[in-house]
Amino acid sequence: MTDIYRDIEAQIPRLRRYARSLVRDVAAADDLVQDCLARALVKLHLWQEGSNLRAWLFTILHNQHVNRIRSSIREGTTVELSEAEPLLSRPASQDKGLELRDLHRALGRLPEAQRAVILLIGLEGMAYGDVAATLGIPIGTVRSRVSRGRDTLRRLMIGAPCREPRELPARMRRPAPAIGVYSQSAAPRMVAAAAP
Repeated sequence: MTDIYRDIEAQIPRLRRYARSLVRDVAAADDLVQDCLARALVKLHLWQEGSNLRAWLFTILHNQHVNRIRSSIREGTTVELSEAEPLLSRPASQDKGLELRDLHRALGRLPEAQRAVILLIGLEGMAYGDVAATLGIPIGTVRSRVSRGRDTLRRLMIGAPCREPRELPARMRRPAPAIGVYSQSAAPRMVAAAAP
């Protein structure tokens, strides 16, 4: 009978290789081999002298593996948690995405003059004087547009009704640049003047 124990011991490296190919984890494979050997020793009385010991051990190992899979499916996967590990759950983050979407929509509803000033100061971090120089407007106008723009943004973000932006009086509007742009009424006169 002592020869059977030596023969079982000789099969351990092959059992380990097969177990590692089944479970793809060294520790789990060693546990599987240990369970297989324990079961084989308990059921040694069922082994028939002269039969293939290797095939008998591999059958036990394979059946142990299948039983583990079945029990894990029934029980579900367990995850060990410790205080040192980071939490598996995270706080909800969709609120930030919704706020950004609402801000984008609110910025789109601002009048162009206010939106330009808000973006240059808030997004680009420019100083009031630099914004005034960039847009070619007085610094006081920059301040008033920022104030009105922020107020409108606050109202839009909380869903409060906003009055529609009023049209600037004609005397306060900046004239459009005249480089290469001709009015429709001026174009025929220029063509007529250039004709021989």
